[in-house]
Amino acid sequence: MTEKKNDFFDAFAGRRTGTEPRWPAVLAILAVGGLNAALPEPLSFGPWWLLLVVVSVLLIPTVITYRTGRHDMNQVLGHLVLGTVTASMIWSLGMLITRLPAHSDPPKTLLLSAAALWSANVLVFASWYWRLDAGGPNQRDLRKDHSDGAFLFPQMMLQGEQDRDWRPGFVDYLFLAFNTSTAFSPTDVPVLSRWAKLMMMVQASISLMTVALIAARAVNIL
Repeated sequence: MTEKKNDFFDAFAGRRTGTEPRWPAVLAILAVGGLNAALPEPLSFGPWWLLLVVVSVLLIPTVITYRTGRHDMNQVLGHLVLGTVTASMIWSLGMLITRLPAHSDPPKTLLLSAAALWSANVLVFASWYWRLDAGGPNQRDLRKDHSDGAFLFPQMMLQGEQDRDWRPGFVDYLFLAFNTSTAFSPTDVPVLSRWAKLMMMVQASISLMTVALIAARAVNIL
């Protein structure tokens, strides 16, 4: 019983106990589909249920290709899923911004929409960082530790015996994305690669537009 308990905490902390769990990333994508369904229909690309259905359908072959060891196809499908939710989020943000001058939406709708888009922004970019860092989860599973990536996590600089086989999980990338959207900076995780810096600039810009432009406008007209 004690051994199983230790394995659970090792997996949660990111220490190597086997392959990296995929279910947090799957839940994040489904949550983005749910957030899109909560938006007013004029802000969605198609019916409210469309994105949730599309990502659910795409996730099925994504999970199957991972389970069957077809990692190249799994990577392609993962990028397709993330590209779909990213395009939908940017579409909804653009529609919301274009509707602001016409005062088409009441303050409550603006606040709820801003909150949904801000949350989706965190989940989408956390998923991108998780999918792209160090070749993605399939490549990270092949390594004993995480010594080469786009982000310098604090655990990578520790010298203890228990930290030598540490590697990040989805929660670590979610924390990074959350900090980027709230503090507009990576806080305790320095960014090493140029692609990651560009993506974080885009994420911070979306968060800034959502919070500063839309939410502030809604509060002012309450």
